[in-house]
Amino acid sequence: MALAGLGHNGGPTLESGGSWRRHCWSRARADLLPTLPLEVLRTRVRRAAELGLDYRTYASVRAATGHDVVAFLFSSNALRVMPGQEMPADRSERLGRIGAERIGLAQGRLAPEDLLAAAQGLLAAAHPAPRPFAGWSEQRHLLRAALGRIPSDRVILMGEGWLEREWSQAARFAACLEADRYMRAG
Repeated sequence: MALAGLGHNGGPTLESGGSWRRHCWSRARADLLPTLPLEVLRTRVRRAAELGLDYRTYASVRAATGHDVVAFLFSSNALRVMPGQEMPADRSERLGRIGAERIGLAQGRLAPEDLLAAAQGLLAAAHPAPRPFAGWSEQRHLLRAALGRIPSDRVILMGEGWLEREWSQAARFAACLEADRYMRAG
C-alpha cells in the first residue's frame, strides 16, 4: 500500500479490502476500551453534574487526559465583566454552583483585583490574561502562573473566541469550552 502524498486529503482508500481493514480497526479499538463498572459510571455522572458539564463532555476530557477536572479558568469576557461593572446575575449564579476551583483572567484594561471584586467572592484568584497576539511562550508563562501548582491538563478554560482557544492550545489545557454554551446549560 502506497503512502499518501502531498496534497492527499486523507479520504478513504480506493484499494480493495478497505472496509475489512476498517472493521478490524473498529473491533480492535472496541476491545481496548474498558467497560466501566456501574458504580464508577454513576460516580462520574455525579462528578460531571458537580462541574456543570454534560456527561459526554466530561467523559471526553477524562478519556483524553486520564485525569479529573480540578479547576476552571474563566476569561473576563466569558464572565461578561468590564471595567466598572459587576458580573451579570446569571453568570454569578452559575459560577457559584461549580464544584471545582475557579480562577479568573482579567483582559484588556480590567485589573485582576477589579475582576475579583466583580465576582463577589466566587473566584479563588484572578490574574492578568495574555495580551492579544502574544507569542505562545508568553501565553503559556502567564497561564501557568495563574494556575500555580495545578497541572494544566486538569483545567478547563471557559472563553469566548479564537484568542482564548489559542490560550488553551498554548497552555495545553484539558479543554476549552465556549462560555455561553456552558452558562446556558445549567
